[in-house]
Order: sequence, then structure tokens, then C-alpha cells
Amino acid sequence: MNNDPYEILGVSHSASQPEIKKAYRKLAKDLHPDLHPDDDAKHERFKDVASAYDILGDPEKRRRFDAGEIDASGQERPDRQYYHQYAGQDAGGRYDTGPGFGAGAADEDLSDIFSQFFNQRAGRDAGFGADVHARGQDLRYHLEVDFLDAARGVKKSVTMPNGQRLEISIPPGTRDGQTLRLRGKGADGIGKGGPGDALVSITVRPHPVFQREGVDIHVHVPITFDEAVLGGKVDVPTISGLASVSIPAGSSSGRKLRLRGKGLKGKGGTPGDQIVELEIVLPKDVDDGMKDLARRWRDEVHEDPRADLRRMT
Repeated sequence: MNNDPYEILGVSHSASQPEIKKAYRKLAKDLHPDLHPDDDAKHERFKDVASAYDILGDPEKRRRFDAGEIDASGQERPDRQYYHQYAGQDAGGRYDTGPGFGAGAADEDLSDIFSQFFNQRAGRDAGFGADVHARGQDLRYHLEVDFLDAARGVKKSVTMPNGQRLEISIPPGTRDGQTLRLRGKGADGIGKGGPGDALVSITVRPHPVFQREGVDIHVHVPITFDEAVLGGKVDVPTISGLASVSIPAGSSSGRKLRLRGKGLKGKGGTPGDQIVELEIVLPKDVDDGMKDLARRWRDEVHEDPRADLRRMT
């Protein structure tokens, strides 16, 4: 079994954090158990990929792994206690017999060192030992949700890398790239060590109409020529359904209207606003009547909308 997280994710040891994240997302998407319910090999591969990303996706864990402080499962490595740590070394490179290692040295001195080593290893590998306690490993999961589900809030059922099914509550207003922490839903700990957490990173799919800026929602709304000139009421989509909006007479393309409280839920529960930007749209087929109206407009109205633009250049 390959335990090198770099090889599992297919990245080099010099890979950047974004490169590691990209490799993980691709593999997790291809191997997800929900897509291969009867493929045990892919299930195991999915678990390996998630465990590898748990190490390399966290810059501090990655540093500690590269330094040899933790192993590929995230557990502390036993202290490296070799003979030369306890003996002096002369200029010729030979080891002198220091205290406790000369003639008549007690056998238990050396056995204590190996006992400590093997007890730590046994506790890590077998999961028992009165003096061995370690917190469980955090488990990571990547979840894609629709824009409106993230905006309104939704519950999703997912399969974690260890095969556990979890129901996740996506809070209203969840952002793209946000990570949700489910405490105690990770791998079991060792001894008295508590379980790890489940870390669910969220990707929000783009929406064809709505765009998010902070807690505000922006939307472009087309209006007709007569609505722009005469004004009127139009139905505008919001994340909570259609809303009737009054278009002021004489509105130009680019004019923005603010719908208070129709945005996303922010900190403290205060919602943002929805910004409606108007866009005048002419009919696809311009008939003779509309052409005559345009000609009369050109002959009778002498206002130049580009006069300010010329003065500034």
C-alpha cells in the first residue's frame, strides 16, 4: 500500500497549495462512493485520497510531515532515540562508552529505550495502551451546491472518506470556498483521545441570473422602451421569489434600484440588499411604426447624451 500522500494525490513535493487542492478535487470527484456504490477498490482509493489531502491540504500538517514529525496518518512519530544519542563521539568518528553503556551497564537502561519506542508504536498501530492517547484524524470532504441552495440554506446527505453517512446543514448565505466544521464527526481517537472533526469545503455553482457581492445580490433586468420612458411595474426575480418593482419614468440602461433586505443573510442575521440594474431591450423585429417613432424622436428631441463625454476628452 502506498502511504506517500504526494504520490497518492499525484503531485510533486514542491507543489503549491492550490495545485494540491486542484489535484484532490479532481480525484475526489472521480472516485466518490456515490458514483461507484459497488466498487470497493474505488472506495478504498477515495479514503486514501481524503487521508492524503488531510495531511497536505493543511500547511502546518504538511510542514510537520515533511519534517518527519508526523506520519502519513497524521500521528506523531516516535522519538528517534539511537545509541549515539547517549554516547560521546571522538574526532575519529567512533563512539565512546558513555555512562550507562560501559562495562557492567544495567541491561534495563537500553531496554527502557526500546520499550518506550515499541509502546508508542504499538499504541499508534493497534489503538491500545494505557498511556497512549491521541485525538482522531480530521476527515475532509468537498461538496458542490447550487447557488440558491447556498443562499437559502439546505440539508445534504454525504458519504465521508471513512464510509460514514452524515447529514450536513448548509447555513443560509454560505459562501463559495467556505469550510464547515462538524465537531466530533471525524475519525475515532486512540485511548482517551476524542474523535476528530469533519471538514466540509463548499463550492457554490454560479447562477445564470444572480451574482453575489458580499451579502448583496446583483441582477440585470431587461425592460422595454415604453417601460423606460413611461415607467411601470415589473416582476423581478429574487432569491426568495418574484418581487414587484416600480420602474421610474425616464429610466436609462444602467440605472440601479435597491431592494432592501432581499439579499443574503449576513452576520447577526441582518440580510443584505438586492441591486437591480436596468437594461433597455428593443424588440427583435423593429416594425415601420417603431421606425417612424424613432425618426420623429430624432427630429424633435435635440438632447445629446454624449455631450459630457466629449467635454471630458
